[in-house]
Amino acid sequence: MSVVKENSSVKVHYTGRLTDNTVFDSSVDREPLEVKLGEGRLIPGFEKGLYGLSAGEKTTIKIQASEAYGNIVEERIQEVEKQYVPDTVFAGQQLTADTPEGPITVVVKEVKEATVVLDGNHPLAGKDLIFDLEVIEVA
Repeated sequence: MSVVKENSSVKVHYTGRLTDNTVFDSSVDREPLEVKLGEGRLIPGFEKGLYGLSAGEKTTIKIQASEAYGNIVEERIQEVEKQYVPDTVFAGQQLTADTPEGPITVVVKEVKEATVVLDGNHPLAGKDLIFDLEVIEVA
């Protein structure tokens, strides 16, 4: 029986939860995630959590923020004048911002009288994550 190791091609069903058990993503009602390990397409803790598993195996892994989407970087939180955002902007809205490194997605954290607070961190940055995994296939 094949065991997941570096450079394995894996099909896996997953359900990702926050530590309060709020589900943020799941493949259960769709096709399993199909990925070749070692290509950098998965967060580090998710990939490490697959190593050593075999097809048909289920497990739950806990991933620290530093092994997931990283910690919150304060420099990615900016306060800008309202003239630079749409008039209809609201807290929680996602916008695309042009940066010298190219476009990024930002989340509107707060709308103030004359300014808007934008957060360029990944929405799951700073959060520890829990994944329920079921390995479907290993090649």
